[in-house]
Amino acid sequence: MNENAQQKFGFVAVIGEPNAGKSTLINNIIGTKVSIVSSKVQTTRTRVLGIAIENQTQIVFVDTPGIFQPDMKNKMERAIVASAWEGVADAEALVLLIDASKKIGGSTKIILERLREDKSKRCILVLNKIDRMRPQALLDISEQLNEENDFEATFMLSALKGKGVPDLLKYLEKNMPDGVWHFPEDQVTDMPMRLMAAEVTREKLFQSLHQELPYHLTVESDAWEEFDNGDVKIDQTIYIAREAHKKIVIGKGGAMLKKIGQSARLELEEILDTKVHLKLFVKVQENWLEDEDRYSLWGLDSNA
Repeated sequence: MNENAQQKFGFVAVIGEPNAGKSTLINNIIGTKVSIVSSKVQTTRTRVLGIAIENQTQIVFVDTPGIFQPDMKNKMERAIVASAWEGVADAEALVLLIDASKKIGGSTKIILERLREDKSKRCILVLNKIDRMRPQALLDISEQLNEENDFEATFMLSALKGKGVPDLLKYLEKNMPDGVWHFPEDQVTDMPMRLMAAEVTREKLFQSLHQELPYHLTVESDAWEEFDNGDVKIDQTIYIAREAHKKIVIGKGGAMLKKIGQSARLELEEILDTKVHLKLFVKVQENWLEDEDRYSLWGLDSNA
């Protein structure tokens, strides 16, 4: 970094429906995993900060949980959606990410309606997954959305493949306000490593288990030990809500748990750049979704 150049700094909230590709986009921009990814909706439970540097500008991306119409009887769903909108409130600019390969859903319409009501934030439209679309179809979607909404700019990209991502980053860099950097130059996220490790294992559970089971479990890192040779030993507990789910998570002869543990360990070794010894335990705790301390751990408001 040129010490004599004027520093710039800003927060950018990435919002959109569940599974629009928000976490994939932010991981691509940051250059490493800071947010877990799954094909299932509601994978991201809490706001995650990813910190990028482009020339003299430090941009903090807020990966918000997917916005949807929550079941008002479901405490977790209410807290997730509230967290997403809080991330919007703190940002200098918004990136509305839309999966262009799908029909615009009800959740996106809810977001657009709210943005039209509150024009205090600069909003950038980003159409994702363009590799699945014909160019004319993309132009039609862009034209329709821009006619109905006041977007500052529009970008079309593939978050997974990285196509078009540098153009978005360059635009954001130019439009961030002057300000000192809030984070060290080598920091890529504000997430504690214990929580990140638990999230990596939860991602593998989402990818390996089917139907609704992943929504009824959580993962916590209980112990973290670093050895003189650089190795790291991590003990984690997978909490599930029902005894009947325990056999599914463990699998026949422990095969499923072994598969999940091996996949999580390999990714953690890549993130931590060292050998990881990961031990997983499965524990039934029927009311874990009602535990106030867990909401605080995730940065969620249990009373939302």
